[in-house]
Amino acid sequence: MPNKPRTQHRSIRIDDAEWEDAEAATAMMGTDRAKVINQFLRWYLRRPGAKLPDRPAVTDWSSGRASDDPA
Repeated sequence: MPNKPRTQHRSIRIDDAEWEDAEAATAMMGTDRAKVINQFLRWYLRRPGAKLPDRPAVTDWSSGRASDDPA
């Protein structure tokens, strides 16, 4: 059976390293990039009940850029 997503495919431009880190980080959290991006957008747009997605600790998934993140 072919993949039949509930939402239309959208294209966005994201640096390859960021995209790969997002895949690794979300996998560590037991989720996927699309789910986290959707959660973030709902929060950003102030949808009722929306919350920021949980962030994983900086570990092996990081390509090095996250280590200077002060938050």
